[in-house]
Amino acid sequence: MLKDVKPHLVELRKRIFISVLALVLTFILSFIFYKPILHWVTTPLESALVQANKIVKKNELGKWETTDSNATTVTPIEPPKAKQEHNATAKTSIADKAIEGAQSVLENPQSSSQERALAQSLKDLAGYTKELAKKLAKDSDNGVFWGSVTTNQIGGVFLVALKISLYASIFLSLPIILWQIWLFVAPGLYDNEKKMALPFLFGVTIMFTIGVLFAYYVVTPFGFQFLITFGAFLYTPLINIEDYIGFFAKILFGFGIAFELPMIVYFLALVGLVTDRTLISFFRYAIVIIFVVAALLTPPDVITQLLMAAPLIILYGASIIVARIINPYKEESEEEDEPQEPTEERKELER
Repeated sequence: MLKDVKPHLVELRKRIFISVLALVLTFILSFIFYKPILHWVTTPLESALVQANKIVKKNELGKWETTDSNATTVTPIEPPKAKQEHNATAKTSIADKAIEGAQSVLENPQSSSQERALAQSLKDLAGYTKELAKKLAKDSDNGVFWGSVTTNQIGGVFLVALKISLYASIFLSLPIILWQIWLFVAPGLYDNEKKMALPFLFGVTIMFTIGVLFAYYVVTPFGFQFLITFGAFLYTPLINIEDYIGFFAKILFGFGIAFELPMIVYFLALVGLVTDRTLISFFRYAIVIIFVVAALLTPPDVITQLLMAAPLIILYGASIIVARIINPYKEESEEEDEPQEPTEERKELER
């Protein structure tokens, strides 16, 4: 028995080695080019910050007010842009006064050399402060958001590079890993099973990619903009890059896995476990399960959950069509009317 199993173990070891090698090589490649990947990952966040800034400007957030715990006084809330403009104006005014004072000392013939040197230094510093205040005001007008992406660890960027390299290597090596699984399983399948299983492997890769792209180009722009804009007039968003990478990967991989629903139904229909009638009768329960899964795989906001639940419902409808093609429901009368193949005993009796 060991001799019969040994060739399969050798083949399995070979396929695992190739899969691990592909994972390692793609990880090294991803780590080398981690900067473009990191830029690609943070682009939705940066776009959401800019869009949120425009929304904050448009809504005139200076009109917001808050009351104290005793409800005796009303305090206006100054929006971030107004604060930034106010600070720039105040710094410019102070710098102008400092420049005027320093200039009067420099023009006074009775000033000593030390006073002149101190006045010149003060004038240069005030001029630099004034230029910086103007630049901040200009950046605010150009749509630069007051929030920023930060790190709170010494090796934070290095850990982020490792994380995104690992996630990228899993995604890039997925077709190779699936192909190795196919090469290991294919020798034990019949020709008709190979014809059915091969589209399944390609479909898994394609649907996962579609889910990731849908999450990146549709879900994250709306989701990030909603989360950042909510309460932006109260607090300055300082996004921690380490937390963001895990948050971003959860969304992408969650949508990638969720979009595998038609392929899962394809496999279950292929082995005869589900039919189109089964999926139709289970539809009301599937809606509840879809919303629960969307709540678990997405951030805790309604927008992102709906953006996952809506395509999942559509994919469930597509899965019904897939099941109808692969394993359609048959009435019991139709199954009884089907001609049965004669058994070996019956063939011998007929002879």
